[in-house]
Amino acid sequence: MNRPADTAEYLKGIVENLPDNPGIYQYLNVEGTIIYVGKAKNLKRRVSSYFNKEQTGKTRVLVSKIADIRYIVVHSEEDALLLENNLIKKHKPRYNVLLKDDKTYPSICVQNEYFPRVFKTRRIIRNGSSYYGPYSHVPSMHALLSLVKHLYPIRTCRNNLSPENIAAGKFKVCLEYHIKNCAAPCVGKQTEEEYMKNIAEIKEILKGNTREIQKMLYARMQELSAEMRFEEAQRVKERYQLIENYRSKSEVVNDSLHNIDVFAIEEEKEGNSAYINYLHITNGAINQAFTFEYKKRLNESKEELLALGIIEMRERYQSQSREIIVPFPVDIELKEVVFTVPQRGDRKKLLELSVLNVKQYKADRLKQSDKLNPEQRSVRLLKEIQESLQLEHLPMQIECFDNSNIQGSDAVAACVVFKKGKPSKKEYRKYNIKTVAGPDDYASMQEVVRRRYSRALEEGTPLPDLLITDGGKGQMSSVKEVLDELNLHIPIAGLAKDNRHRTHELLYGFPPQTIGLKQNTPLFQLLTQIQDEVHRFAITFHRDKRSKRQTASELDIIKGIGEKTRITLLREFKSVKRIKEASMESLVKCVGEAKAKVIKAHFDAR
Repeated sequence: MNRPADTAEYLKGIVENLPDNPGIYQYLNVEGTIIYVGKAKNLKRRVSSYFNKEQTGKTRVLVSKIADIRYIVVHSEEDALLLENNLIKKHKPRYNVLLKDDKTYPSICVQNEYFPRVFKTRRIIRNGSSYYGPYSHVPSMHALLSLVKHLYPIRTCRNNLSPENIAAGKFKVCLEYHIKNCAAPCVGKQTEEEYMKNIAEIKEILKGNTREIQKMLYARMQELSAEMRFEEAQRVKERYQLIENYRSKSEVVNDSLHNIDVFAIEEEKEGNSAYINYLHITNGAINQAFTFEYKKRLNESKEELLALGIIEMRERYQSQSREIIVPFPVDIELKEVVFTVPQRGDRKKLLELSVLNVKQYKADRLKQSDKLNPEQRSVRLLKEIQESLQLEHLPMQIECFDNSNIQGSDAVAACVVFKKGKPSKKEYRKYNIKTVAGPDDYASMQEVVRRRYSRALEEGTPLPDLLITDGGKGQMSSVKEVLDELNLHIPIAGLAKDNRHRTHELLYGFPPQTIGLKQNTPLFQLLTQIQDEVHRFAITFHRDKRSKRQTASELDIIKGIGEKTRITLLREFKSVKRIKEASMESLVKCVGEAKAKVIKAHFDAR
């Protein structure tokens, strides 16, 4: 670490005098800008670790930029976590993880006013109104609003329904009253007390407490039935069934699980991003769901990122849950909070649901990224091949071979070339089998591979990073013999097909081992594309060759008669038989005297 001696001494003095208390520390550069914020159970021990041990990579760069250190002592680790989270969001230090949360998700607002309205909004105004959300899954929010609308006749107008305005008769009933969506508090047909009772129940539903409302409605339905007020009891029953239907769709586990936070995390393979899903469970149902991304800056561990995510989400949603379900132990302590790593049961189901959500979010982000940068997708697939086969180099150029013949006749072979995961058709090659008699696929493959790479060595053209045979272990072994003979070290893989002629498995190594491939993944689709492409190319070449042989005619063996002349004769006379029977005059008129004499002489001699 290259830094002026006086700066090093200055920082050493700060570190030596740091307290052993929990707190947060800030690193500043020479311009006085905060470049990193961290939290610690023990400030002195944590900050000292940056300067006492050998750092690697990005952390070494961070340490080299530190010109000053500030710190704040707090009472507990929980306070340190909250303060760290707030300072990171406020200063956005260069070397801290970046929370990628640029979407403004909608919330449900219960407005602070006479006869409150309930509506969706993307703006949070601190005017005493109640907000529920934000909802990252907008259809869930709409389902909740629809439930509220069907359960309670609340107003949607923006009129100022103050007691004075209602008493002055400033309003008239609107269409919403006539279609029974509103009870018309604007003209005194519904009291404020009755309206606010509905609002109180709506707030409980928005909090996820549908079970309590359902119990209350059931009790009310029984009372009305006992009093023989069956029409009113039926209306209450309809509301009860609406909530029952909603709960059956939203409840995911036993309703005894109440007020629980659930977190899951998934990292990118490249390690640059991590995705965290948060679920809040109320009475066995998901009340909040949110997934977000952290951009790594210093190769932070999953444990560090999950700790940050837990604090971020609990603060954002003002969660007071006393239990947090996590996929692995997290080294943080929160007051009166229990961390659970479930192994079975309903809590395990909740964790699996959170994992499912975070994996889906990661896949969606990956698709969006691939659309914006198709080359990035290709490189990622090549990295998957490299990792699966443990190749030394990224397989930027892949070549695949296939044979085609019918019982040894018209034997041909083909080679297709894929560069950066895309077909390079100008480099495709066709081969007539010259040295093999009969249907011997292994010998045919050896001939073609020998011819292709002998020529490549002579001309100095690039060799592939991976060679794929359209076949199993036998084809791979025959190719390896030729490569050993040419002293070439090109990795060889085999793509085998099942009895329905579909890509079935990838083979690699000697002796060949089966490499697991998940069907319908982008990697599986790429390998299937390569196999289908070489098969198509070989079959097309074979059909063309067979077709030419089968359509050869007696005209082909007449010396001095080329393809254009043959085409002209067949267009005019329609068949070889008619050409043979044609008069000299007709032939001269069609192709000229010289060629007519050659044709006539040929047929007269036979």
